This record gives sequence, C-alpha cells and structure tokens, in this order.
Amino acid sequence: MLDYLEDFDAIYARASERKGGANGLKALLGAPASKEALSALGDDRYLAAFTKKIFQSGFVWKVVENKWPGFEETFFGFDIDKVLMMPDDMLERKASDPAIIRNFRKVKTIRDNALMIRELSQKHGGFGHFIADWPSEDIVGLWAELKKRGQRLGGNTGPFALRALGKDTFLLTQDVIGYFSQREIISGSAISKRSLKTIQQAFNRLQQQSDWSLQALSQLLAFSVGDNHR
Repeated sequence: MLDYLEDFDAIYARASERKGGANGLKALLGAPASKEALSALGDDRYLAAFTKKIFQSGFVWKVVENKWPGFEETFFGFDIDKVLMMPDDMLERKASDPAIIRNFRKVKTIRDNALMIRELSQKHGGFGHFIADWPSEDIVGLWAELKKRGQRLGGNTGPFALRALGKDTFLLTQDVIGYFSQREIISGSAISKRSLKTIQQAFNRLQQQSDWSLQALSQLLAFSVGDNHR
C-alpha cells in the first residue's frame, strides 16, 4: 500500500546521513543515458548487452567480462544480419568454442534475441528508438515486453541489461525489495504483477516529488536501508 511509502525528502535525509552527507550521496548516484544516445545505439550493441547479462546470470560476472572479447569475435560483433544467418549446426559448433563460455542453451538465445531486435527495429525505425521511447512511468511494461518477446530476459536479466545500456530503470535489488516488503507496501513475491504495479506506482510518486531519474531513485532507496552504511 502506498500509504506506507515515505516522502522523497525523508528517504533522501536518511540516505544522506548514511552516506556521509549530501555530497557523499551525490557521488554515488548514477545517471541514465539520454533518449538521443539510446536511439543512436546500434542494434548490435543491444544484442551484445542482452547476451552479456544472460551469460552473467547465475555465473561469475568477472569471468564473463574476461571472456567477452571472445564473444564479440565469435559472434561477428553481434551483427544482427550475420547472427540471423547462422544455422543450427554453426550455433552448436560455436557453443563449444573455448573462447566463450560453453553453454548451448544460452548461445541459442543470441539468434532468438537477434530476431526480436530485428522485428522491433523494423517496426520502430531502430531498436534504440523502441527502447528510448518507452515511457519511464511504465518501465515494468518494458520488462514484460522483453520477457515475452525475447529469450531468458525475464527476472533481473532484462532490467540489468537495460541499466547497463543506459535506459532509465529501477532495479529490484535485495535492498529495494527489502524496503517495500518491510514497510508492507508489497506482500509476497516482488515480481508478481500486483507487486510490480505497486512498485512502479511508488517510483512514479517519488519521481513526481523529486524529478529524479528512476535510476537515481532506485539507488537512493537502496542507500537508505540495509547493511550499506558509509
């Protein structure tokens, strides 16, 4: 229930106190990319970002980072046309390449997600336009669209990929979920449709009070609770 949601000023004051004052807090907050930057980003970079987060899911992120040049080379820089031309047997061979992390089920998502990107790119004049134009007041709707149309982009994978790309989004981290659960703003699973709708409404209210980005508000909320004192 949003009745239990604190005002922005109260959350800001507590986070500032925990992070060494306003300047200390400000230094920790990130900012999303502009709509122009998201629109200009090539379709290949969206596929690369989705792929990286899919492989990082449930795995050591540093290992994926170290292997990433191999991914870029193996999958033609994630060129959409070239990826979509890959037959099943080529995908299977590439999935056994030691230059990447050998996981055939995840490798198969590269071509599937390339197809999603191609379809939406053709419809919107570029996949970047589709992402950039999606309204922040319904960011959970974008999460749902990626989960529905893509492969392995549900849970936190899609949102984390969007954050890495610069799309303004909040994240359901342990601290953020903890805030909403402990204050009984949500109950049960944080990723149920009901909870996601309530969390979106909460961030919309905080954004109206502050004019901050969803990214900054998400970080602010996390810094205001949990075991993350300065």
